[in-house]
Amino acid sequence: MFTQQIITEATQQFANLMKNNPLTDIENNFKTILQATFDKLDLVSRHEFDVQQKVLADTRAKLSELEEIIKKLNV
Repeated sequence: MFTQQIITEATQQFANLMKNNPLTDIENNFKTILQATFDKLDLVSRHEFDVQQKVLADTRAKLSELEEIIKKLNV
């Protein structure tokens, strides 16, 4: 019983220590700063990037086709 009480008290003290830990404040501040920095950047989602990449590939293919048509017309 005495051992269980010591374990419980130690656990509570550790939990209190972690609540008051300056590293937690630093981590929260870092996350806030990082999020603000990302918000300022002009980032796109992965899905949007993939969609635009496909559009570009399709456009390049169509451009190649049109270039071939123009070459045949000039001959």
